[in-house]
Amino acid sequence: MQQQPAQKSDQLVIRGLHVAVEGQEILKGVDLTIGRGEIHALMGPNGSGKSTLGYAIMGHPSYEVTAGTIELVEADGTRHDLLAMEPDERARAGVFLAFQRPMAIPGVRLADFLRHAVTNVRNPERKEGQELMPMKEFRAELKAKMSELSIDAEFARRYVNEGFSGGEMKRAEILQLAMLQPRFAILDETDSGLDADAVRLASQSIARIGSGGGQAGHQMGILIITHHEQLLEHNVPHRTHVMLGGRIVESGGAELAAELHKRGYERIRAAFPEAAAAEQAMEDAARNSEAAGV
Repeated sequence: MQQQPAQKSDQLVIRGLHVAVEGQEILKGVDLTIGRGEIHALMGPNGSGKSTLGYAIMGHPSYEVTAGTIELVEADGTRHDLLAMEPDERARAGVFLAFQRPMAIPGVRLADFLRHAVTNVRNPERKEGQELMPMKEFRAELKAKMSELSIDAEFARRYVNEGFSGGEMKRAEILQLAMLQPRFAILDETDSGLDADAVRLASQSIARIGSGGGQAGHQMGILIITHHEQLLEHNVPHRTHVMLGGRIVESGGAELAAELHKRGYERIRAAFPEAAAAEQAMEDAARNSEAAGV
């Protein structure tokens, strides 16, 4: 049974968002609101702007916001301008991005990375060099989370993503999600490169983490960027959004995700010819850049 979101909750609110990369406009006016306790699916063809939205929310320096707003709105109405924050400040405020292709950090053990990250999120005012979360407390929590997610204890001793398989990288991202417990999580194609069993395990893990273990105030707002329905098996979306040509052109319930998985995007392209033309133009521009060696 799909869990119903709370009536009053924190919200991630995006209005009129335009984003450019290397001078080329990718997002062309995105509106989206996600409340804590809600699951949203974002689907669309390759190159439609889905990952760009995730990077823009987190403040990737290569993604220039040229218009629009991204705000965290507290349940009491207090508003925080994410665009005025650095990426680390956004993370401390409770926003998390699981990368489609996470980068390796040689020489930094996953456990050490997590201890620093968890400390900074739980103590946003902490300055570098100040005391970290007590080691005994951290180890106990990490061990419990890894056991809950069926992750071998040795995993935490490895360097972050160095020599990891695609599946191991995604499991490391899910472990980070479990430890950080953000208010809002953007999961960028967490199912990419995984076999069916691994996707099912990822889906179950995300559902368990996102619910906050049933604890009030620990639920997440989750945006799942995906091409497939399987990751949504245990994360039934309250809303499904279709991105085409840099815009969200249609929204619906879980049935829309099922339709897109089964039938693709031809109906969407026919219904929104201007967005379809923009999609084609973006593809042509990308192709020309590759041909020019840019």
